[in-house]
Amino acid sequence: MDKYSYNKPKLDIPKSALQRLFDVVSIIAFMAGTVYLISVWNQLPDQVPAHYNAAGEVNRWGSKWELVILPIIAVLMAVFFTFLEKHPEWHNYMNLNRNNIEFQYKNSILFLNVIKNECVLLFVYLSFNIAQVALGKAESLGILFLPIFLVIMFGSIAFFIIRSIKHK
Repeated sequence: MDKYSYNKPKLDIPKSALQRLFDVVSIIAFMAGTVYLISVWNQLPDQVPAHYNAAGEVNRWGSKWELVILPIIAVLMAVFFTFLEKHPEWHNYMNLNRNNIEFQYKNSILFLNVIKNECVLLFVYLSFNIAQVALGKAESLGILFLPIFLVIMFGSIAFFIIRSIKHK
């Protein structure tokens, strides 16, 4: 076994232009979503959608203060994933060796960046939709929300796993 299998070196890998673009898009969307929530806060009823079923229909209502949790979770996840992006030597790899280590690190960093930003955008969308339903401007998330979300998330995961396997 190669020494890289157990002792992963720390490499200085800067963010790519694509990663920086994803981050900027998510930050702008997060800020816009937060501004939107603040702007409609006084118009929101005391009870807002708090949970949706698989068909995208509201199946629990809760306090509008529960809406504050979504941006907090998005920020905490973004901070955690950003931290992990900076430490690819801590990630798990299959068949890591000196010939593929840089590619595998870059792949893992990009994977985390994509998942992080997809999650932030998800929380922004959920916050927006909850406000829209509470204000009577929408009825639900819609029947296609869950399938689309799952295809995007699992599609991203599958893409990066396959990409990693191909470069062993």
